[in-house]
Amino acid sequence: MSTVARRIIQIIEPEPVLEGAGVRLKRSIGTPTLDYLDPFLLFDDFTSSHRADYEAGFPLHPHRGIDTVTYVLEGEVRHKDTLGNAGSITAGEIQWMTAGRGIMHEEMPQVRPEGIVGFQLWVNLPAKLKMTRPRYQDIRSGEIREITRENGARIRVITGTVDGITGPVTGIAADPTYLDVFIPPHLSFTHPIERGHTAFAYVFAGEARFQDAEGANDPLVSHPHLVVFGDGDSVEVTTGTSSARLLLVSGLPLGEPIARYGPFVMNTKQEIEQTLLELRQGTFVTT
Repeated sequence: MSTVARRIIQIIEPEPVLEGAGVRLKRSIGTPTLDYLDPFLLFDDFTSSHRADYEAGFPLHPHRGIDTVTYVLEGEVRHKDTLGNAGSITAGEIQWMTAGRGIMHEEMPQVRPEGIVGFQLWVNLPAKLKMTRPRYQDIRSGEIREITRENGARIRVITGTVDGITGPVTGIAADPTYLDVFIPPHLSFTHPIERGHTAFAYVFAGEARFQDAEGANDPLVSHPHLVVFGDGDSVEVTTGTSSARLLLVSGLPLGEPIARYGPFVMNTKQEIEQTLLELRQGTFVTT
């Protein structure tokens, strides 16, 4: 049985956004151009070498009904919450936080000579898990296996499976794959993705082409751009004279209605109103 390469259906140029206490970032999902890519609600790139872009950080703020995924490649993000958790996410580390029924936390990028390189992804939770107990999966760099193929391609496996290696993030409802892929010049990379799953790639260094179902090459995609794929069996990436580094992400669509208000994503407007009432009454976070 032949396999079908996924075709590009949309190329997104990130939009500049001001968030938190004044952090300048680039947003690709969660904009008027691409509001929702079920089950993915938001994708931000907060990379910068200028301290004024990120030092104000993200002071104490709430979340409910989602997973927030913070991946840091350079620099440090310190975090703490009202449940007593605290720590740092440093180079090569990821935090997969399930906000569930509610959490108040802060994330503060630290000013360092190298600046900050990092990304945040929001993943929707199904209705049955929106009020689950909050939890963290803090994954240190050494826990993330990196595969080096014979052709020189390198894949950090955060969640999902590549060449028999399964990533350390587990138990996520959307059954996600999250890969950090480096492809040297004049090479190709292919990764199977289950049919019916949503998939996107975020090219954050270099440039690459993504092969379509007929074997032809789609336009060259330079950084930073997000590529949305149609359905199929695999994503196929090729490089020319430049290398490429990208995040390859996929997940199972929930197909549920969403009601969205800032950091809260529920299924109905009434659930959002209840959340706002709890915030006003001081009952939003419970142990």
